[in-house]
Amino acid sequence: MAKSQDFNKSLKDLNEQDLKARIQEDELRLKKLEFAHAISPLESPITIRNLRRDIARLKTELQKRALQA
Repeated sequence: MAKSQDFNKSLKDLNEQDLKARIQEDELRLKKLEFAHAISPLESPITIRNLRRDIARLKTELQKRALQA
């Protein structure tokens, strides 16, 4: 749980443009990881799950900001 709390605190410093850019970068990284995993299994497939969760946290923060505005 500590990791997600630290991650959420770091999101407060980012503006909307940075959040959108980070989401795009992470989604591209996720596609590459999934492709690499399909070819040959990753040493730690947990990284895919963690990256998916990070993307969801980013999108949640972006949505929260849109609702506040």
